[in-house]
Amino acid sequence: MTQEDKELILKDICARLPYGVITKNCKNNFDVPSHMLPHLNGIKLLIAEYDLKPYLRPMSSMHRYEKEFILRCGYGGNHIPHEEIDFYNAHHLDYRGLIPKGLALEAPKDMYKF
Repeated sequence: MTQEDKELILKDICARLPYGVITKNCKNNFDVPSHMLPHLNGIKLLIAEYDLKPYLRPMSSMHRYEKEFILRCGYGGNHIPHEEIDFYNAHHLDYRGLIPKGLALEAPKDMYKF
């Protein structure tokens, strides 16, 4: 994993902390809920040493009500406003494309409840 990949994972996990993101310690194969994550430097260490990855939902898994909300708010264009990013983070949607890059894991169907 490159340093750029590690920084991208760090940015993504940190942006999702207020929304209860669940991560996986891939080296030791156990899940780590957001309230168990340490401070920023600790998260950096976990990413580097334990291959920490967030569980995210593919964009294709959006529910009908989520798609309607995005359209109703005028989101989904070429430029993503910060409210839209907050929505994607809160719903654990992979708007950065981390899953196909192997930098995030696809969340099981009912991992996140809304």
